[in-house]
Amino acid sequence: MALMIPPVKLKWLEHLNSSWITEDSESIATREGVSVLYSKLLANKEAVLLPQQVLCLKGPQLPDFERESLSSDEQEHYLDALLGSQLALAKMVCSDSPFAAALRKRVLVLQRIFYALSNKYHDKGKVKQQQHSPENNSGSADLHSVSERPRSSTDALIEMGVRTGLSLLFALLRQSWMMPPPPCPGGSPGGGINLCNDVIHTAIDVVSSLPPLSLANESKIPPMGLDCLAQVTTFLKGVTMPNSGADILGRRLASELLLGLASQRGSLRYLLEWIEMALAASAVVSSMEQNQNQEGLIGYDCFMNILMQMRRSLGSSADRSQWREPTRTSDGLCSLYEAALCLFEEVCRMASDYSRTCVSPDSIQTGEAPVVSETCEVYVWGSNSSHQLVEGTQEKILQPKLAASFADAQTIEAGQYCTFVISSDGSVRACGKGSYGRLGLGDSNNQSTLKKLTFEPHRAIKKVSSSKGSDGHTLAFTTEGEVFSWGDGDYGKLGHGNSSTQKYPKLIQGPLQGKVGFNHSLTRFYRFTKGLLEKRLNLLSQKFTNSNLNYKCCRCRKL
Repeated sequence: MALMIPPVKLKWLEHLNSSWITEDSESIATREGVSVLYSKLLANKEAVLLPQQVLCLKGPQLPDFERESLSSDEQEHYLDALLGSQLALAKMVCSDSPFAAALRKRVLVLQRIFYALSNKYHDKGKVKQQQHSPENNSGSADLHSVSERPRSSTDALIEMGVRTGLSLLFALLRQSWMMPPPPCPGGSPGGGINLCNDVIHTAIDVVSSLPPLSLANESKIPPMGLDCLAQVTTFLKGVTMPNSGADILGRRLASELLLGLASQRGSLRYLLEWIEMALAASAVVSSMEQNQNQEGLIGYDCFMNILMQMRRSLGSSADRSQWREPTRTSDGLCSLYEAALCLFEEVCRMASDYSRTCVSPDSIQTGEAPVVSETCEVYVWGSNSSHQLVEGTQEKILQPKLAASFADAQTIEAGQYCTFVISSDGSVRACGKGSYGRLGLGDSNNQSTLKKLTFEPHRAIKKVSSSKGSDGHTLAFTTEGEVFSWGDGDYGKLGHGNSSTQKYPKLIQGPLQGKVGFNHSLTRFYRFTKGLLEKRLNLLSQKFTNSNLNYKCCRCRKL
């Protein structure tokens, strides 16, 4: 039977382009190599599987040929309809053949590699090709001249104007800050400093008006734009220092503009550079003996807008009451030091959430369940007679349906008319049929929504296994190697020394590692299986000896 590949939703991740560029293109020619690269797409969640569509086998509506006499034109029409329906069915079957499945995988992998290559080398491919040609290996001076050849005179003039304008702007700003402002007729300070701060404030408004991550894809920014960003960043870093000559408001605005640029570029490098700058400025302020009232501060609203934008994009389900926020002063400001700590904590949280989506090959080889992100997509289908699918009604679900109730699930165990969910904090929730206390909620009532179980003593649960027959019982394995059990206790299968029903999770005394069966819980599973296989081999050996057979059984040797 052909292995059907469900439709997928493609979502390329920009930060993985470099890893796809280095992939061996020869491996795409083999089916095994394509399978490995396709598994990489699924593991990185760049290709998300969608529910398989139901095969529609409804053909054309035909008349009763025994009772109705049709003309030749009508018969021709119905014949064409039948042939068209058969052709559509043949195309659908052929599209799900092993060859078609392998071809779709190969096309998806090639599409991903092409995307990575086009993003990295589209704008610079022609220049790099000339740089690596055999005719241009005479020295670094020749390479530099070759790289300059594709540029037109117009590009050179524009670059010269931009560079000159930036240098002039930076010089004027420094000079205006360093020179003492002339007093106004009313006795107030002059407008030189205010003009400098207005320039930075205008730049902040422009950066804030951009959509999020507008500067993230550097491959689509021309080299001159990247060079301008580098010059502006270097200038602003110098302005933020207390000994730069800028006034307090200018240093504060420079810090806010730097943070806005770092968030728009969306790279860990620039966020860490801003944190380093904020800590360095705070260290200089703390060493000063005077004029520390308004030093080392940043606008609270500006910082929180960027921080909340990062948190919204993170989509974390963690407890928001534990998120750090800087202390707001009466002037609407906050400390640069506290802001740096908050931003660093947010970066660490984002890195932690991202690492959950990365499956280690070692964990796959050792049989450990891969850890997924805090938010995931779970699809349910089948019987919902006891609300085990948490979908409100008790009707059967004939096609996979996205279930929002399981969005924070790390592991899901489907039992006999019941469902158990393990969350990232090790807690367990259950729903479905509650007879014989199989849900572990203290009663035998059905549960239409997920409800949390109570473990005494409190433990974090790593694995849950529920029986698929009998009257329902469940084992839970903790992170500390302990086992809880609950549900129907017939035949002593709960391991508590009796046959009583247990409606709450109860700790089994003694070290146990096992699996749940129909009427028993198998402990020491490996020893039991090994002994059974040894007995089977002995019986087969005796049988072959008594029959005077002089050959060996390959199957026995494998066992």
